Amino acid sequence: MDLTVEGKIFVNGAFEQGCLGIKDGKIVEIKKILKGDEHLDFGNRLVLPAGVDVHVHFRDPGMTHKEDFGSGSKAAAFGGIGCVFDMPNTIPQMSSVQSVSDKIGDAGKKTFVDFGVYAGVTSENLKDVEKLGKICNGFKIYLGNTTLSLLFDKKKLHEAMDLISITGKPVLFHCEDEECLIQNKKTESGLSDHMRFRPAVCEEISIRNVLDACKGLSTRVHVCHVSSCEGLELLKNRPGNVSCGVTPHHCLLSVERNMGSESLFKVNPPVRTSFDKESLFNALRNGVVDVLESDHAPHTRDEKDVDFDEAPSGIPGVETMYPMFLYLVAKEVLSFQRLVSVMCTRPANLLGVPKGRFEKGFDADFIVVDLKNDTRVKSESLHSRCGWTCFEDWPVVFPEKVFVRGEKVIDGDDIQVKPGYGRFVGA
Repeated sequence: MDLTVEGKIFVNGAFEQGCLGIKDGKIVEIKKILKGDEHLDFGNRLVLPAGVDVHVHFRDPGMTHKEDFGSGSKAAAFGGIGCVFDMPNTIPQMSSVQSVSDKIGDAGKKTFVDFGVYAGVTSENLKDVEKLGKICNGFKIYLGNTTLSLLFDKKKLHEAMDLISITGKPVLFHCEDEECLIQNKKTESGLSDHMRFRPAVCEEISIRNVLDACKGLSTRVHVCHVSSCEGLELLKNRPGNVSCGVTPHHCLLSVERNMGSESLFKVNPPVRTSFDKESLFNALRNGVVDVLESDHAPHTRDEKDVDFDEAPSGIPGVETMYPMFLYLVAKEVLSFQRLVSVMCTRPANLLGVPKGRFEKGFDADFIVVDLKNDTRVKSESLHSRCGWTCFEDWPVVFPEKVFVRGEKVIDGDDIQVKPGYGRFVGA
């Protein structure tokens, strides 16, 4: 074995003092005592799977003044994320075989962690879905308009689902109904307006349409960033092939909270009421929600520092997500079992990658954590190019070390690998 790692290993839903045996970046043994060519003893430190973030916008290509795969993947690494999946609403948009292929090649030269990419499905590129399915990790369909979205005509949803089912790839949905959004659109002066003018009923209509379109299909379907208790209620009795996710901002923030500069918190779908927030967090804690996803969507401060109605929607989060929830686990607000499930295991299952758990044959992606080593989020210490966070001064537990495929990527405040270490996880 190339490497053995000793510590409190999270295996089968509990911590055991033991060792991981690693060869060629894969886990090959899990035993009480192991010795390899190199042995790392972390004592009583916790060894957990690295996170898998199924929902990031690294703005690459076309908007790299906000973020690119280098800065975004560095932020992910420092936040304990070993694999990310990037959304298609870039410039150009990822809706052709050529654009997706180019993106994979370019991102592979910059990334510090492993990655996958989605292809966008539009009303115009349905004929290319089968070809796209051979190179992408999954598909994204936007049923409502948002930042540079590849807006999809819901009348073609059944046709799209039939075509996607042939590829065997998962499809993720932004569920806000466009007709509903248009009917409610008005000039907005703050977060309360943004919530009222993108009401929960738009999410509800859209989720109903998705559930109807996937009837009788085995295709993996994921409803992204559920934001309302109404949307959540619709998904409680969903079919087994349908999963749903929530973001940290939707289950930790509400419009009632005094947030300061409101345009920084503008996001689609909107941050809603404290009742929605508590409903989403409880659903996460109780197993109703499958995935915790950052929806990392950075904009510069200058872009956000305009009249609210003109400000772009989207907030960063890939670096703070796992650490914030590790702190909540430390305070016994959430269990380790749930956190590892929603941050690691279920996201990896959705995308079909051998990550997110300690099991023979899986990638040796892991973090080393001391729960007593908590700190506060500070914008100046984060690594996203946008340079700010909605969670300034929130308590967190950052991982002390992060490994991807058995290689140390993060050690304290230092990155240990060069750009391009991360790999495309394959189609």
